[in-house]
Amino acid sequence: MGKFDDNERIILNVGGTRHETYRTTLRTLPGTRLALLASDSDIESVLDHLQQVPGFIEYNARNNEYFFDRHPGVFAYVLNYYRTGKLHCPADVCGPLFEEELSFWGIDETDVEPCCWMTYRQHRDAEEALDVFEMNVDNGDDEDEIGKRLGIEDVSPTHGNVSFWKKWQPVMWNLFEDPYSSRAARFVALASLFFIMVSITTFCLETHEAFNTIINKTDATRSNDSTLDAGPQFEIETDPALTYVEGVCVLWFTLEFLVRVMFCPDKLEFVKSLLNIIDFVAILPFYLEVSLSGLSSKAAKDVLGFLRVVRFVRILRIFKLTRHFVGLRVLGHTLRASLNEFLLLVIFLSLGVLIFATMIYYAERIGANPADPTASDHTMFKNIPIGFWWAVVTMTTLGYGDMYPQTWSGMLVGALCALAGVLTIAMPVPVIVNNFGMYYSLAMAKQKLPKKRKKHIPQGGAARWLAHLLQGRAARHLQQHAGRPVPGYRAQDAGAQPISAVG
Repeated sequence: MGKFDDNERIILNVGGTRHETYRTTLRTLPGTRLALLASDSDIESVLDHLQQVPGFIEYNARNNEYFFDRHPGVFAYVLNYYRTGKLHCPADVCGPLFEEELSFWGIDETDVEPCCWMTYRQHRDAEEALDVFEMNVDNGDDEDEIGKRLGIEDVSPTHGNVSFWKKWQPVMWNLFEDPYSSRAARFVALASLFFIMVSITTFCLETHEAFNTIINKTDATRSNDSTLDAGPQFEIETDPALTYVEGVCVLWFTLEFLVRVMFCPDKLEFVKSLLNIIDFVAILPFYLEVSLSGLSSKAAKDVLGFLRVVRFVRILRIFKLTRHFVGLRVLGHTLRASLNEFLLLVIFLSLGVLIFATMIYYAERIGANPADPTASDHTMFKNIPIGFWWAVVTMTTLGYGDMYPQTWSGMLVGALCALAGVLTIAMPVPVIVNNFGMYYSLAMAKQKLPKKRKKHIPQGGAARWLAHLLQGRAARHLQQHAGRPVPGYRAQDAGAQPISAVG
């Protein structure tokens, strides 16, 4: 076994932990920071190269070691990558920290082994999931935080020349948009929730016969129309009390919508929001119906009839509840994140429906009466398209019973169809359930995230005086008690060569 010279060994002090390896080991990954460190045996040439590398490095000539102020635990995995050629991810280190360390040492993240790739990707998936929840759960957001979110961080509310608009815009926006920002915002959210429930209840009661009156409009129609024998004309009129209640609800929704439009920090993002589009679409028909109700022309009546048909858009207000309930918001994000699984489920069902509808059509014709030319008198499956409905109902295990096979061969196909449906639906559903569980746990974690305290950073002369004082005390302490060189504090007398490269 060959013996290496001492000159080929290199000592790396990373975060206080000393590692010793060979220069030839560090040269196995060209282009990385450690490979550059071991590229030349001439120390001056190595230090000249390192001066061009972003980061901080210190070479201690007394101990012949290089010091990096980085995470020592992660570096053990990095150094092992040079030794074995396999990069594994530690399970006890947060993903963003490991990613940052890889970037510092110049290692590509795609070099992570397949066995650790899912562990490495977990943090990124969690970050992407957290980004979709724009919850603003920090109950104590100060005015600087709000101003930064609205793009007016350069204006301080305590400044004398701040305008009324810039002072109250973040306050009003959070009042109607963020239920967790203040007590007043919670009251507005409860009021909005109350009007939503009243509006939906009114919408449902309008269809009940107890609140509808049938009015004979035949005489009025004949007196206003020159045509004869127009036939009886009837019209259903809703109880005016429900109309008044709906009007009050619409007034609140209109006020809420206009305030949010006026104080929105980004009008384009506001217009692109699906919930805001739903708000506008649910409000508009009421005003159109009120404005056209006094007109007697045929065109106006046709428009009124159409508006009464499209009243169902008012039920879309139920989606406004997503602003107040985290579970509904999680459900929406889960559906969007599970589009691939839903598409896979639709493909599986479509294939099964096509196959079993065809099979049941021909299976029911086995043993048919020879005198029947269509062979369909004894069966409910007259054609394959009718079998589509039966296959969907059977594969989803609903079984309405409106169509069923009547031959032994058809019953066999029906049994196979039900079993295939159970297996087909059972495959993508767990993935969707796992997505919901992940999103819900992340949403709860973000909602309970404590507010970060502000750190006081001295400015101006006080900062310079404090930095000078701390540096002097620390340097004297280290030199007197530890005998260690301090970069920038007479380091040359201690035998060290401080190097600080600026990126």
